[in-house]
Amino acid sequence: MSRAQLLDSADEAVTGIEDGSTILIGGFGLAGMPFDLIDALIRQGATDLTVVANNAGNGEVGLAALLQAGRVRKVLCSFPRQVDSYVFDELYRAGRIELEVVPQGNLAERMRAAGAGIGAFFCPTGVGTPLAEGKETRTIEGRDYVLEYPIKGDYALVSAYRADAMGNLVYRRTARNFGPVMATAATTTIVQVGEVVPIGALDPEAIVTPSIYVDRIVQVEARHYTVEGAR
Repeated sequence: MSRAQLLDSADEAVTGIEDGSTILIGGFGLAGMPFDLIDALIRQGATDLTVVANNAGNGEVGLAALLQAGRVRKVLCSFPRQVDSYVFDELYRAGRIELEVVPQGNLAERMRAAGAGIGAFFCPTGVGTPLAEGKETRTIEGRDYVLEYPIKGDYALVSAYRADAMGNLVYRRTARNFGPVMATAATTTIVQVGEVVPIGALDPEAIVTPSIYVDRIVQVEARHYTVEGAR
């Protein structure tokens, strides 16, 4: 049976992340973002990173702070620009960061495919738009589809609500978002949780991410982040 490492600090949890790594970062806006792990990654110093996330950061916290520190070479996301994404916006306009826009459903499915060992799949999303340029297309039963490939991560940084001592995870409401699929798609999954409970304390029917997908866990204090809005 797989058992995750229980670590004492977020800094210890991100040890060994290499320059040039592809990092899957959970969160939908601020909901479910692994702030402590991102802050630790900034302190750790890894650079030239490719980040896969739902959006390109909010304000100057979390993912936006990682971008602001100059550690990210490329972002793959669904929503690169919203009212409080000024850090990414400035970097992109200055030519200091690359962007690949991936429709949200495709983003989730491409990571799910990586976790499931699926080599590629055809999807109708993006057909006839710039997002399909250069990609193989096929007509199936009268409908056009685009070939999409899995998105794999070297590391996933995930926030969950509780873990047991083995590494099984449950999430809290919308903070669940991309965490479960990212955990399956990364070589090494690193999770911050609000509480670690004994083995057997979690209802097996409520476990979302089994421990087999989790490599490192750190318990952190709950912190609430807000963004004041665009500058």
